[in-house]
Amino acid sequence: MLKRTAAIVSTLLLASGCLGSAVTPKDTSMEGKRIAPLVQATSPPIQQYPSNTMKQAESGSKVSQVTLAAIGDILIHDKVYVDAKQKDGTYNFNRIFDGVTSLLRAPDILVANQETMIGGKELGLSSYPAFNSPHEIGDALKLAGVDVITIANNHALDRGEKVIQSALTYWDTLGIPYTGAFKSQNDRDHIRTVTRNEITFSFLSYTYGTNGITTPKGKSFLVNRIDDIQIRHDVEQAKQISDVIVVALHWGNEYQRFPDANQTSLAQKLANMGVHIIIGNHPHVLQPPAWVDGKEGHRAFVMYSLGNFLSAQINLYKQVGGMATIDVLKTTNKNAKKIELLKPSFLPTYTYSQQGSDFQIISMDRLTNDQVIHAGSHYEMIKKHMRTNMPELHIVSSM
Repeated sequence: MLKRTAAIVSTLLLASGCLGSAVTPKDTSMEGKRIAPLVQATSPPIQQYPSNTMKQAESGSKVSQVTLAAIGDILIHDKVYVDAKQKDGTYNFNRIFDGVTSLLRAPDILVANQETMIGGKELGLSSYPAFNSPHEIGDALKLAGVDVITIANNHALDRGEKVIQSALTYWDTLGIPYTGAFKSQNDRDHIRTVTRNEITFSFLSYTYGTNGITTPKGKSFLVNRIDDIQIRHDVEQAKQISDVIVVALHWGNEYQRFPDANQTSLAQKLANMGVHIIIGNHPHVLQPPAWVDGKEGHRAFVMYSLGNFLSAQINLYKQVGGMATIDVLKTTNKNAKKIELLKPSFLPTYTYSQQGSDFQIISMDRLTNDQVIHAGSHYEMIKKHMRTNMPELHIVSSM
């Protein structure tokens, strides 16, 4: 998928007319094309799929393929935005992502969890415990290849409705669909979808809570909370308009390296509902992904926690994150449609800084002992950890 070719043109078009809540798909003239990766690709050519799939295709079925990926928390502490500040008072986060941009652009769809609202400096930037981040982190994520943003999390209400509305308006300006927090009830009722290679994905997002901050009366649309009835309703709606349902959940316990009973129970419920892919965040450390079998042969791919992709938290486990990837195969014929999830992959990354400055995200296979003592051992440990439930998990290398 050629993801960034039309970026300048898109910006000019956006300047001439503000996007509404509806998701505008990428330039469909580029469907089926992909930037030639500068690193090892995250998915194999279609001929490497099982022979029975190809037999179906050869007998008249149509096969479409999309690679979907997700990265963890984008958690903008003050050290991060101070590091990105320029002499003219604006902010530029682009260089932080430079070392992994070619990897992030390889999948057809990339989802990121924006942990902090990007309300912009005009409303006063702030850090933990009540975050408001520069608009410009959105620009950097767009340039790096992010296609969808999830924003239902425990910090969603930190700075109130004004910051939320400013953030959502900026995501609209960038042309990046957001889910989990909304401008209005009408905005919330519009389920975000993205279509690639004739496969349509729906994106939903929910959080366990908002750090004790109550939602303004009559404005529950400002943040989605985990509620079985609401999720079931949304999933049923999504089934009517999409092939694949992706749900992002802010759940679990911070700094716990394995999912708890509440996470596994909720993952099972969602698999039973027919959700295909679950993206987990909030623990700020990696938790091993797993397959969860639902009803009637349905199977969900669950990324329990993708850790921090960018933050100023200090500690090996808190500095390690990554990009999880899954290939989605859609086989259709006159009578049926089949969705398969294949080749789960993971790229481990590390947020490196020099005593809180010069932040950069580095693929763990490129870490040196000068950057992290025993870098190679830590890399092997992370690979083993992420394969706990899924020995077949492919670890992506940047080499």
